[in-house]
Amino acid sequence: MKTRLSFLLFLLVAAQSIAQTTPPKRPLPIIDVHVHAMKVNPSFSIEMCPWFLRDMPGGDPNQQMRAFLNTECVDPLQPAKSDAEMEAAVLATMKRLNMTIIAYGDPGILRRWKKAAPDRVIAGIGVSSPKEMSVEAFKDSLSSGFYQVMGEVAPQYQGLSPSDSSLDAYFAVAEKLNVPVGIHMGTGGNGMANITQAKYRASLGRPFLLEDMLARHPKIKIWVMHAGYPMIDEMIALMGANAYVYVDLAGFIWSYPQAEINAYLQRLVQAGFGKRIMYGTDFMVWPKLFETSLSVIENADYLSFDQKRDILFNNAVRFFKLDASKFK
Repeated sequence: MKTRLSFLLFLLVAAQSIAQTTPPKRPLPIIDVHVHAMKVNPSFSIEMCPWFLRDMPGGDPNQQMRAFLNTECVDPLQPAKSDAEMEAAVLATMKRLNMTIIAYGDPGILRRWKKAAPDRVIAGIGVSSPKEMSVEAFKDSLSSGFYQVMGEVAPQYQGLSPSDSSLDAYFAVAEKLNVPVGIHMGTGGNGMANITQAKYRASLGRPFLLEDMLARHPKIKIWVMHAGYPMIDEMIALMGANAYVYVDLAGFIWSYPQAEINAYLQRLVQAGFGKRIMYGTDFMVWPKLFETSLSVIENADYLSFDQKRDILFNNAVRFFKLDASKFK
C-alpha cells in the first residue's frame, strides 16, 4: 500500500512538473479581414452596446437626430482612450486569440501596427473616389510591397456606384497586380444619410451594381464587405454568377439584432456559399469588439465545427493565397 501511494505521489509531482514546463497550446488561428487602423477621436470614443440597431425608432427632421450609438445595455463596450492604448489592446488581442488581421486606414497607425506585429498585420489601401488619390499614386503604393490589399473601397458613401467609370482605372491596377479588393456594400447604419453622409444612397449598396465592373475586369477577385446586407437575394445571385466573389460578415455582425444576423448568415450557408464567407469585425475603437463578434460564430448552433473553421480561417487563407502552415 505504501509503495502504491509513493508511486501515485511520484506521478502527481511529475504531472505538475510537465504542466509547468509545457507551454500552453495556442488557440486555433483566426483571420479578421476587416479592421480599421484609425486614430482615436475623443468625440467618437464613447461606450457602445453591441447589436445597437435592434431599436431604430426614427427621428424628426425638425429635432436633433438620435445618435445611432447607445449605452442602454448592462455591459457596454469601452473605447480606447488614446492611440497607444488602442495599439496595445489590438496587439494583445491578436496574440491572445492567435489572430491575423487585414487592416486599412491611417497610414501612420497602420505602419506602427505592422512594425510591432509584422506576421499578424496585412495592410490594405483603398480608394473610394478619384479625388482621394491619382491612379499613378495608387499603383505606386500597391507596388511598394507594403500594401497587399485594395480596401476598404466605399464609393457608396460618395454617391457612386462601384461600377462608376471614374473608379475603373483603379480596379484595373488591382486586377493587373493580382491584388484582392474589398468593397463596401449594403447599409451604413441608422440614419446615415441624415447624420454625417449626405451623399450616401442605400440603393448604391446593391450587389448587382458590381456586375458591370466585374465584367470589365474578369480576373479581379473581390470580397463584398458586410455581405451586402440586407440584400441577400442579390448577394446569392451575384456569388452564383461570379466564382471569384467572396463576402465578409463585418459590421452587421455586431450591429443588428442577433436573430437577423444569424438568419442572414444561415441563408448564405444554406445557399451553398459556406466556403466563401470570411470573418470580419469592422473593428474601430472598442477593443472587446473582437470577442463580441467571434461569439456570434462560435455560438451558431446551425454551423458545424468545420464550417466555423472555414469562416474564421480557411476561407481567408484560400482567398488571400496565404500559407496556412505559418499560422499554426
